[in-house]
Amino acid sequence: MTTKQRIILHLVSGGIGQTLDALARASVPHFPENEFEVRHWNLVRTRSQLRRVMTGIAAERGPVLSSLTDQDLQMDLEEGCGRVGVQLLDVMNSTLALLERVTGTQASGHAGGQYVMDENYFRRIDAMHYVIEHDDGQQTRELRDADVILVGVSRASKTPTCFYLANRGIKAANVPLVPDTPLPSELFEARVPVIGLTIDPDSLVEIRRTRMTSMIAAKPGGNPALHETSYVDPEEVRAELLWARRLCARHGWPVVDVTRRSIEETSAAILEILEHPGPTNLPG
Repeated sequence: MTTKQRIILHLVSGGIGQTLDALARASVPHFPENEFEVRHWNLVRTRSQLRRVMTGIAAERGPVLSSLTDQDLQMDLEEGCGRVGVQLLDVMNSTLALLERVTGTQASGHAGGQYVMDENYFRRIDAMHYVIEHDDGQQTRELRDADVILVGVSRASKTPTCFYLANRGIKAANVPLVPDTPLPSELFEARVPVIGLTIDPDSLVEIRRTRMTSMIAAKPGGNPALHETSYVDPEEVRAELLWARRLCARHGWPVVDVTRRSIEETSAAILEILEHPGPTNLPG
C-alpha cells in the first residue's frame, strides 16, 4: 500500500478566507495521491498578525496561497516565504491586476470588500429569513413573494438547497410533494418559477433509511418496525418519484436530478434555469 505524501497548505487572507477555501476545496481533489492538511490564516491585517502567520508557516513548511490586498503585507509575506523556502501564489493580486488592465482603473485594496453591509448583504439576510419562514410548505399565502419555489418528495434536498440559494440573495420557498395530498392553490397563483427536484430511487431509500435510523435511535423505545413502512419501501419510493416527475411534466416545471450533485451544483443548475427559463430536465 502506497503512503500518501502529506502536504501542509497555508491559506493567508485579509478577510474570512472564503475565496481561498473554495479554491483549495476545488483543487485538492485533483491530487488524490497526496494528503493535504489546510491551515487557515484569516483576518490578517497587521504586521504583528503576519508575524504570527510566518511563525506557523516556518513550523509547518508548505505552499502558501494568499489573497492579501494590502501590498505592504503581501510584500512582507513574499519575503518571509522566501526566507523559509516555501512557494507562494498570490491569487488576489493576479486577478486584480487583470481587472485593472481591463477597466483602466486601480483596485481599492480594501480587504474583505465583498463583505460590506450593502444592499446585497441585506438582500441575503432578507432571503435567509424568507427561507426559514417558508420551509416545507409553511405560510403558502406568501409564495407569491418568492423568487423561486422548489418542489419535490421528502428528503430530496429542498431545504439545504433553499438555504444555499438564500446566501446568493434568492428568496426560495419549498413545497413537499406527497401523493394523495392536494397542493396549495397558492403554488399555482404565485406566478414565479417552480422547479422540481428529483433523485435516484435507490439513493432516496438509503437517505430515508439513514434518517429513520437516527430518529429511532434518538427516541427512547423507538419502533424498529418503522423501517418497513412505505416511506422506505423501494417499490413505493419508485412509484412516488414517478408520480412527482409526471406532476412536474404536467405543469411544465423543469426538473433537476440531485442524485450525483452537491448542494452547490444543484443550486448552480437552478440559477441556470432562472437565468435561461424554459422546460428543462437536468440529469445528475
